[in-house]
Amino acid sequence: MNGPQRRRRRAGLLTGGLAGTLLIGGAAWAAEPPRPDEGNAKQIIAERCSTCHERQADGSLHRIDHVRKTPEGWTMTLFRMNQIHNANLSPDDSRALVAYLSARQGLAPEEAAPFRYILERQTAVVETPITDGDLSVMCARCHSVARVGLQRRDADEWKRLANFHLGQFPSIEYSALGRDRKWWEIASTQTPDILGQKFPFKTKEWADWQQAAKPNLSGVWAVSGHRPGLGRYGGTATVAAERDGYSVRYDLTDAAGKPLTGTGKALVYTGYEWRGTTTLGGQEVREVFAASKDGQSLSGRWFLPEHDEVGASVAAVRTGTAPTILGFSQEHVKTGANARVTVWGSGLDGGPVDFGPGVTVKTLSQSAAAAVVEVAAAANAAPGARVVRVGKAKGGGFTVYAALDSVVVEPAFTIARVGGNGGTTAPVSAQFEAIGYLNGPDGKPGTADDVRVGALPAAWTLEPFNEAAKLMEDVKFAGTIAPSGLFAPALAGPNPQRVFSTNNIGDLKVVATVKDGAATLTGDGRLISTVQRWNDPPIR
Repeated sequence: MNGPQRRRRRAGLLTGGLAGTLLIGGAAWAAEPPRPDEGNAKQIIAERCSTCHERQADGSLHRIDHVRKTPEGWTMTLFRMNQIHNANLSPDDSRALVAYLSARQGLAPEEAAPFRYILERQTAVVETPITDGDLSVMCARCHSVARVGLQRRDADEWKRLANFHLGQFPSIEYSALGRDRKWWEIASTQTPDILGQKFPFKTKEWADWQQAAKPNLSGVWAVSGHRPGLGRYGGTATVAAERDGYSVRYDLTDAAGKPLTGTGKALVYTGYEWRGTTTLGGQEVREVFAASKDGQSLSGRWFLPEHDEVGASVAAVRTGTAPTILGFSQEHVKTGANARVTVWGSGLDGGPVDFGPGVTVKTLSQSAAAAVVEVAAAANAAPGARVVRVGKAKGGGFTVYAALDSVVVEPAFTIARVGGNGGTTAPVSAQFEAIGYLNGPDGKPGTADDVRVGALPAAWTLEPFNEAAKLMEDVKFAGTIAPSGLFAPALAGPNPQRVFSTNNIGDLKVVATVKDGAATLTGDGRLISTVQRWNDPPIR
């Protein structure tokens, strides 16, 4: 993100934020109902907040009523009020306020959409810099771009935020490249105006969303997703209104056909922001999803509480809508070979299964949520991407191939972090996959028209990324990589066996070797295993 990917670790910093059991840096998250208790929240604001935030002539409270944020953003604000200003907000107070403020002063779906990666803890994201007014130096030098973009203020309120930064962090002028320019003049005049134009408090999107009917997410959902290193999964989720929140029951299977079941609770903030805690396959996971404005689809990511780098994508559609294919247990078949494939989606019981010319299909079982088939690709089947049809449902993402043209390691670059060794900060692992590709019409690998075959079994090795890494023996000390492509960093140091007794960090090349018949193909990515991250707020 804005250069090397920024990763997070639990720092135990927040208490009582988003309600329930999901912890973001220690902040309770989502196992209790989401409906804002307006009377309770207003009373808390009147008794605790308005003592410092004075009432304005128009009836608004200074600063409080002039900012819009996500649930995580409001959680961070309330933590700061407790930590710095002795607001004495209890966990129950904070839960009520986050629900109330997120409903009253949140972000519209369109406003949050470009920055969902930071909320979902997506791994290996490199952000697009904000070039307007050099904001990538003024703001994103310390914060992610997403942290800026997930707030809405007018220019005057952005200026107040600049004043807060200078008062709270007096050295900011120097850390933000201010030595050789009129930093404060820029930060207090140009920057707030740009931010007020780019991320304004009043928008049509928010006004429309405030007036829109909010969807009821109860019902049966068709679900599919992908967990790097383990493959795809799919099935159904049954969601029911329970008190003021939702309960959910998952009936899923993994790529091998093994059941993956569980139950959980969720809150929905601002009418679409799903935050859940679920026990899935015996593991507790956290969910960050976004509902579509019409309530017909959900998308996002779930992850492990103490290792948010370990997780999976999620896509879901409400059953009973238009027939839809969401995913496949296996994304490819080689010519002359066969494979057992599960097609996941909605409305899949309405007709025959078709993988296109040259691929024969034997249906083993078929229901509305899944069709299990045996596919066989003829030796002369045309290689390339296929449109698969199951009755009226159709979808892409399946490929027939005769021979791979290239292998790419995903992610191409990421970061791991040392940890443990008696410390309070857990290590951060890194998951890699070997992705096969076919050359597109231009006949060249690595171009926009390449055809993705999908994840393939690979042999994984580590090499020094450069000469400095070789001299420091980074491969020996930095960690190990498993046959699944999961890199486990070494324990935190210092390590007296290393030169200068340095930490067990490393700059590594991650190499995947894939066998394709008689051919051997390789791909590589870069991994920097570095030191712990000590300060880990919900939005970095």
